[in-house]
Amino acid sequence: MPDAPPVFIVMGVAGTGKTTVGTLLATRLGWRYAEADDFHPAANVAKMAAGIPLTDADREPWLAAIGHWIDERATAAEPGVVTCSGLKRAYRDRLREDRPQVHMVFLQGSPELIARRLAARHGHFMRVEMLDSQFAALEPPAPDEAATEISVERPPNEIVDAILKAHPDVT
Repeated sequence: MPDAPPVFIVMGVAGTGKTTVGTLLATRLGWRYAEADDFHPAANVAKMAAGIPLTDADREPWLAAIGHWIDERATAAEPGVVTCSGLKRAYRDRLREDRPQVHMVFLQGSPELIARRLAARHGHFMRVEMLDSQFAALEPPAPDEAATEISVERPPNEIVDAILKAHPDVT
């Protein structure tokens, strides 16, 4: 939908702060927010909790559900922010397909920093042991994807400031 309101997809490997940044961004803008982990079928959550990396086939219903949420924002004429690992270009392409209103924000950090963050996090199904599989699957956005890349070494509020500065036409 060419006239659809904007949607930011905040992406990166587990532990980059997608939820924190996505929530702050949506709150600051007064936009709808969705946590991509909530779109996973129960079988996916069980696999990840057991330390089993997801396959592309496992991710199909998850990507479809996120795409549906984005389309609902367009239908309701409301902007939104959704988090999504978006590890592979094919996943990002699928979420952007026929959705020119989608803007990717890639949160990136070193494996060491992210491992420390995951080790300190409690009560989440993503285990630090799975981080290597996330980095192995990660295809950083290419220049033609026009993703805004931001280091997670900055505090979350500064990351949100950088996103807004990079997208003055969207906000």
